[in-house]
Amino acid sequence: MSITAAEVNKLRKQTGAGMMDCKKALTEANGDFEAAIEILRKKGQKVAAKRSDREAGEGAILSGVNGDGNVGVVISLNCETDFVAKNDDFVAVAQNLLNLALSEGVENKEDLLTKTYTGSSLSVADKITEEVGKIGERIEIGDLRVVRGEKVVAYIHPGNRLATAVAFEGAVSDEVGRDVAMQAAAMAPVAVDESSIPDDLIAKEREFGKELAIQEGKPADMAEKIAEGRLKKWFKEVTLVNQAFIKDNKQTVSQYVAGNGGGKVTNFARVALS
Repeated sequence: MSITAAEVNKLRKQTGAGMMDCKKALTEANGDFEAAIEILRKKGQKVAAKRSDREAGEGAILSGVNGDGNVGVVISLNCETDFVAKNDDFVAVAQNLLNLALSEGVENKEDLLTKTYTGSSLSVADKITEEVGKIGERIEIGDLRVVRGEKVVAYIHPGNRLATAVAFEGAVSDEVGRDVAMQAAAMAPVAVDESSIPDDLIAKEREFGKELAIQEGKPADMAEKIAEGRLKKWFKEVTLVNQAFIKDNKQTVSQYVAGNGGGKVTNFARVALS
């Protein structure tokens, strides 16, 4: 059966696969478009399996807020190379996944993978497999965080390698919200406040402080007190509300928010490429 250039081009536009791959798929499917698409999809699955041991250390990280302004999502779509991460089509897929997560109210990346990809009959998992076949790199949803609050503000750092979303209660302007979202991006807090730091992380930091004091020649009982003092200093450095505000280090983030409308920070999410 003769496959025309017009047919090949039509399949290429529909799937995004290469011209030769489309021609081979149409030839194998005897001109049946649906069968050819399935052949290309299976090829993608084979590529995905072949690439499963490769590191997807690059990608696009985006954040956004739903129409009501009370739910934010931060998502990372990972790939292998910076070249692919900066490709407009790849970023568009990441944006579509973000929009879908917001519109469907997903809870995590496993939930998102089961949703139907916008404008297609494919699940998100199958769409990613299709993209692997098209691009030839390992692609995966690296992370997905959901933040809820009375008001949520999102921030994407230029370059799409870092994004945040911060939740607030009370009266908080967009400007204040953006300032805090940028603070979370720049200062990399590990928790919103002391109470939300995992116990094992606190124990590890306390032990580190104690060992350091002993190495400095302090007796054990004094080392305990020194470790507690260092722990309190660490809390101020790694909790978002207690960090010095980057635009005015004479006040904390919580003081800045409270002093500009009376609101408070309740939660945040931060995702970055290493």
